[in-house]
Amino acid sequence: MASGRLILSSGDPTVDRRIDWARALLEEGNATDAAELLTEAVARAGQYAPGWFLLGEAREAAGDAPGARVAFEEVLALDPADTLGATLRLARLEGEVAGMSPAYVRVLFDQYADRFEAALARLDYRGPEVIDDALTDACARLGRPYAFAHGLDLGCGTGLVGARLVDRIGAMEGVDLSPNMVAHARRRGIYDALVAGEMVAFLRGRPAREVDLVFAGDAFCYLDDLAPILAEARRVLEPGGLLAFTTETHDGEDVLLRDTLRFAHAHAYVRTSLAAAGLTPLTVEAVSVRKEKDQPVAGLVVVALREV
Repeated sequence: MASGRLILSSGDPTVDRRIDWARALLEEGNATDAAELLTEAVARAGQYAPGWFLLGEAREAAGDAPGARVAFEEVLALDPADTLGATLRLARLEGEVAGMSPAYVRVLFDQYADRFEAALARLDYRGPEVIDDALTDACARLGRPYAFAHGLDLGCGTGLVGARLVDRIGAMEGVDLSPNMVAHARRRGIYDALVAGEMVAFLRGRPAREVDLVFAGDAFCYLDDLAPILAEARRVLEPGGLLAFTTETHDGEDVLLRDTLRFAHAHAYVRTSLAAAGLTPLTVEAVSVRKEKDQPVAGLVVVALREV
């Protein structure tokens, strides 16, 4: 997805043409020739971070990991905010896990917002109904009504999960890093307040024991470490409050950075993280909320309780 975001001109028409040709070659599977063209392009426009980023992609696809590493490191030197996600690409080259920069996520979804729901439909996205069903079951097992006075929608996107749950929540607020996504959510007219901001920072600015529901659909897959978000979610929940979310998972241990540049959290890691945050798991079940290349993506749906 990153190469499709190279939308800014280098300021040199010759360089821009070479980058366009290189991108076409890369999409055709000719990574070696693409890398050669891009090497020439960045030699002419060395301060153009998107050119270096595409060069990193081409070198990686061609099997030149050291060369890709040099290119991605140059991207970070030119753009310390890391709007292109070079940190993630470097981490994947090293087989490591690194957090996503807020700038990367913001730009990614700002550009994705207008086609977001259509894209999810093609992926058979079913996060809203999965969270709805999990909360229905959890409330039934607790012997309590499926109704909440105040809910927070983390990574609300265009408001798909909020629209599914709105009739169950008295007052509902949402937060998303992307202002364009928030603008789409605002048009639904279902939120009492919306904020463009980062999830953990949003929660840290809230009073303790303020709400009885916190939920997040397909948002925690953009977090490597779940500890901060779980700790803050517990803090803002009143005793008896519920946290519900989906995430991607894998059969190994701890956290995996997938080829899609989304994080997958192992089942045991999720349970351990919930316990460390002082949350009691009610549901940690295997479920797929979307497909990739027509194959279900392994995931989890989680409902956890703040007891005291």
